[in-house]
Amino acid sequence: MPAKASFGQNKSHMKNYTICTLLFLVAMAQSALAQNDDKSDKSVKAVINRFFDGMAKGDTALLRSTCTDDPVLQTYMADKDGKMMIYSEDFDDFVAFVGTPSKDKYKEEIEFDAIHVEKSLASVWTPYVFYVNGKISHCGTNSFQLVKTGEGWKIQYIIDTRRKQACK
Repeated sequence: MPAKASFGQNKSHMKNYTICTLLFLVAMAQSALAQNDDKSDKSVKAVINRFFDGMAKGDTALLRSTCTDDPVLQTYMADKDGKMMIYSEDFDDFVAFVGTPSKDKYKEEIEFDAIHVEKSLASVWTPYVFYVNGKISHCGTNSFQLVKTGEGWKIQYIIDTRRKQACK
């Protein structure tokens, strides 16, 4: 009998050891994934920051380099009657506007609120305040969808909200 109790105890210890080993391996895998996500988050942020640098500098080449060949730009905001509408903007028109010299100075301040990355797709949420000549024009939230290409992360889709009230 004592031999069986000893065998049962060894079997129990072996089972506990196996479970502990599996839990350790799962924890290590999660840690490795989290580190990869941190790197991906930084890469995604860098692309969005370059997009805004291009806007601020009027650098159309820099702006274009952050996007796919055919990005979609949309805004969801109230029309003059207060009805919420989706407005689409042609990317080439946007780039031309950014590249056209102006006496006005435009600046958009963003905060990275949420970043979700899954292999080749990223979704980023950035509340913002938009300034014209140092004064608040409007605010809202940008939602970026990025895809990972052979050249790295590229912006495929931007939709934003716009409002004039409750900005800061």
